[in-house]
Amino acid sequence: MYRTAFLIATFVVSAVFLPACSSVTADDKLKVLIIDGQNNHTAWPKTTAMMKQYLEDSGRFTVDVSRTKFTWKGGKLLEQFGLDDGTEYQDLPKPKSDPDFKPKFSDYDVVLSNFGWKAAPWPEETQAALEEYVSGGGGLVVVHAADNSFGSWDEFNKMIGLGGWDGRNEKSGPYVYLDENENLVRDMSPGSGGNHGPAHEYQVVVRVPDHPITEDMPRAWMHVKDELYQKLRGPAANMTILATSYADPKYRGTGRHEPIVMTIDYGKGRIYHTPMGHDDKTMECVGFITMLLRGTEWAATGEVTLKEIPDDFPKAFESSQRSFEAK
Repeated sequence: MYRTAFLIATFVVSAVFLPACSSVTADDKLKVLIIDGQNNHTAWPKTTAMMKQYLEDSGRFTVDVSRTKFTWKGGKLLEQFGLDDGTEYQDLPKPKSDPDFKPKFSDYDVVLSNFGWKAAPWPEETQAALEEYVSGGGGLVVVHAADNSFGSWDEFNKMIGLGGWDGRNEKSGPYVYLDENENLVRDMSPGSGGNHGPAHEYQVVVRVPDHPITEDMPRAWMHVKDELYQKLRGPAANMTILATSYADPKYRGTGRHEPIVMTIDYGKGRIYHTPMGHDDKTMECVGFITMLLRGTEWAATGEVTLKEIPDDFPKAFESSQRSFEAK
């Protein structure tokens, strides 16, 4: 697994970066909207709060949260990490579409999705609004199970590049990975999209070291115990694989280097997508936090000013974790 730890290579899946274009200056706080409400990963109320706090603590962002009034799998965490916004939320035994879920995406520099598998479809008006927002130059961040959602929404699949579960198969697009010789493969073999073995620590290997998100980062670092998504598939157009992780067969892995950090261009918009971040413990990883801040800023502006690599950043063979304390 580790023989490729410090390989420097570039893997771009169709097309190239669009020129960065933003009127936002480094002195301004960027406006982030986190959207959530329905996710099979039951830690989602807490992980939304964690990402909100990480972003705000950086001093670069202000963060709002927009939540479907019909929630799913929120449980008791909704009491601890609920929103004091005057909305009467209902946590239901199964997902239900919220006809009033209509965030004003255009008020924000970047939208971060913390939805998950089986999330009920949004109103068509809201789907169209996100498509218009991102294609017009807005930013989007996709974390872990957010790439499980909305499998039948074609434009969403284009935005995220690759996804899993929720009916995705060969009709959704190819599997995309690096083979044992580290050649980029677009595999149109039939089969469902999305799979993972038991959670374990795994190494993240940077493949594009000169991208603003990965610039000056260690070439390889160890992520905390997490699910390693594999066999994701989708349109994979205008997608750049910034980092991969080896799906080791001893953890029921594919034996491939699977995309673990990606960017996608959609019209004039930018998307940062990472399959890392299954639950609250995985989001305590210093590598995950650092990448989240950089990826969110890049999605919003096309640039990264949050360049500092923290002293406790993980090593090539040693993970690093910060215990989260809500403020």
